[in-house]
Amino acid sequence: MSKGIIVLGASGHAKVCIEILSAMSFVVDWCIADREGVTSCHQVPVLVGDHHLLRLRSEGYSRIFVAIGSNEIRCKLSEMVLRLGYTLVNAISPQAMVSPSAQVGQGVAIMAGVVINADSVISDFSIINTGTCIDHDCHVGIASHIAPTSGLAGGVVIGNGAFLGIGTKVIPGVKIGEYAVVGAGAVVVRDVPAGAKAIGVPARCLVRSNYE
Repeated sequence: MSKGIIVLGASGHAKVCIEILSAMSFVVDWCIADREGVTSCHQVPVLVGDHHLLRLRSEGYSRIFVAIGSNEIRCKLSEMVLRLGYTLVNAISPQAMVSPSAQVGQGVAIMAGVVINADSVISDFSIINTGTCIDHDCHVGIASHIAPTSGLAGGVVIGNGAFLGIGTKVIPGVKIGEYAVVGAGAVVVRDVPAGAKAIGVPARCLVRSNYE
């Protein structure tokens, strides 16, 4: 009998990912949490502590999804499980529309209502959250998070580890730097430097980049 999926994480984000994986006909056997007191997540039993990863790997488990909201932690844990010999699966909702010419990496979450258009690239470990629209020729960097109902026009570049808050809108051709944070509801009409924080309509840098 083949082994199911392990989900690393047991939060609300993990619940959504478990539902998506189930809709993709995966069976989720275990969640792994980092705190005591959590016994199940969306009817999936929870093990506490990353040390279980080695045991489960020795028992034949090979597929895993990292359901952690923090970009930095999700990236580190994804790299760790790859070193342990796991394969990262994607959680792509059947209710998302992904162009056949788009490129999607590994360990990616694409939620319900998402539209990803022609020749866009969604890099490893990224989250494209509920109802987001990513138009043609966009590039979303490694371990970035585009929050619900955001919209990227054509040719937008999102750097590694960047976070775009709920309802962010970005005009064509804009670049948002690595590890930048864009506040909820912002309208981005010019480039945002790496490490900067930007808010407002139009978006302005509230905190200067650490990279300048």
